[in-house]
Amino acid sequence: MIIRKAQPNDMPQVLELIQELAVFENEPDAVVITAKDLVRDGFSEDPLFHCFVAEADQKIIGIALYYYRYSTWKGKTLHLEDLIVKENQRGTGVGYKLYSEIIRQGKRDQVRRIEWAVLDWNTPAIDFYKKTGAKVLSEWCVAQMDEEGIDLFLGNERQ
Repeated sequence: MIIRKAQPNDMPQVLELIQELAVFENEPDAVVITAKDLVRDGFSEDPLFHCFVAEADQKIIGIALYYYRYSTWKGKTLHLEDLIVKENQRGTGVGYKLYSEIIRQGKRDQVRRIEWAVLDWNTPAIDFYKKTGAKVLSEWCVAQMDEEGIDLFLGNERQ
């Protein structure tokens, strides 16, 4: 197995892993992006994300997709959007190697914080993160507004 930077031709397999994650998180119909979207957004002149892939036998068995954010308190931070390992490869060390590569990338980029979200019911992931020295913050709540919420807000604002 090797860990390497993703290439545009990897995006169909990356999308398959994203869809597998959606099923794992009980949101099988939530993924609306396409491989073409991933190529456009990840490999343009100003990419919106970066991605490492774990590859074995010329098949992608895991990904770590990340992007940069800015904290008004800390400065440049790295946000790990998703760390996904194919179900039949979990427990083999693939996730640990991708996670380690993300931490090394953060160090290379001199970020002051690496952050990500984890579902509160995913106790194996939470336990893993804590064991590696990460803090799982229970006092912060994630707030999101989906397309419907955006439209509703803007519609109410016009009234």
